[in-house]
Amino acid sequence: MKALVLSILILLSVNCYSQQLNHGDVQKNSEGALVIWNVDSNNWVNIESFWVEYANQNGGVNWGKTDQYPEYSKVKEGDTLLLSNKKGICLMEFFHERWRLANDVNRWNDALNSYSGCPFVFD
Repeated sequence: MKALVLSILILLSVNCYSQQLNHGDVQKNSEGALVIWNVDSNNWVNIESFWVEYANQNGGVNWGKTDQYPEYSKVKEGDTLLLSNKKGICLMEFFHERWRLANDVNRWNDALNSYSGCPFVFD
């Protein structure tokens, strides 16, 4: 009997562990839109709100939503901006002396690199 109970507990703990969500995991919601897991709010949120929250809490200057990169001499490591282009928006982060997709810096989920305006930020 003890072995049976122990086996059940082990199976339950393995199942719980395998369903653990990581900050930045992405999935489609019931409407087919991509949503992203925010570990701080313990909730699936839309990607733009995830990006805005990250930009506001990252510690660097948040240059806001714009279609222009800020003047290079005014930008510092860790600064962020929501770059707007004809295809949508993308969160950018200044990292190692150049602008990069924030996802390439943080490695949340590869799906973000093809989301909205991200594939077109350097066009």
